[in-house]
Amino acid sequence: MPLSFTSASGILAQFDLLAVSHADAVTHVRLNRPAKRNALSDTLIQQLHSCFVNLPKATRAVVMSGEGDHFCAGLDLSELVDRDAAAGVLHSRMWHAAFEQLQFGGVPVVAALHGAVVGGGLELASSCHVRVADETAYYGLPEGQRGIFLGGGGSVRITRLMGVARVTDLMMTGRVYDAQEGLHAGLSQYVVPAGEALAKAIELAERIAGNAPMSNYAVMHGLPRIADQSMGEGLFTESLMAAVAESTPEAKDRLRAFLDKRAGKVVKK
Repeated sequence: MPLSFTSASGILAQFDLLAVSHADAVTHVRLNRPAKRNALSDTLIQQLHSCFVNLPKATRAVVMSGEGDHFCAGLDLSELVDRDAAAGVLHSRMWHAAFEQLQFGGVPVVAALHGAVVGGGLELASSCHVRVADETAYYGLPEGQRGIFLGGGGSVRITRLMGVARVTDLMMTGRVYDAQEGLHAGLSQYVVPAGEALAKAIELAERIAGNAPMSNYAVMHGLPRIADQSMGEGLFTESLMAAVAESTPEAKDRLRAFLDKRAGKVVKK
């Protein structure tokens, strides 16, 4: 049965550039600047940060999408100003703080991608944990043609998804990937027919929301850090995360249900 989303209340209802709604354990955060192809202004970045700090307590997973024909066409170039180096660093760090709240917040984020996923839009998507693209999605990093450089964490996150060589190619040549190329490069984990990304993202978010919260938290916070560590450090961190996750009452209940044959086995659907 499809989830029935209702508009959020309180601070989440005050954002003019985001539309936030909630159903059961899933919160839907939609970029709401369709006339600007959901370009990321400073105000929108600040609203994203505030939104993810103030998610409803019942939230166990988030779906991120974009209103209109595009997910996000990147930085709002109309806001570029003549900053000195110090101001430029602070501006980039503002983006970092917002996107770190997505990646290393309290709950997993599933992105529904369609149309343009470009520049800062790809940086935003790369901070989410699962990405579903429909066949209209396309990816680019036009910073090289604009005379600028990645500033929203993309040089770290996107290179971890697709590799330095591919990012270099996109930035230097202006190459654009279609949905299938993005899938093969690691920019998404799913590709679905046009118009179906949001429904698939909600389906996955429901499934993720049904996991043990500490298991989700361990995956979100442990895996990327382990990937950056040496083998010895990574194995030790893994042991700590495994011990924490399996010690929770919910984990004990789920393991007992499996041993008592009250939980399903892994099958190929």
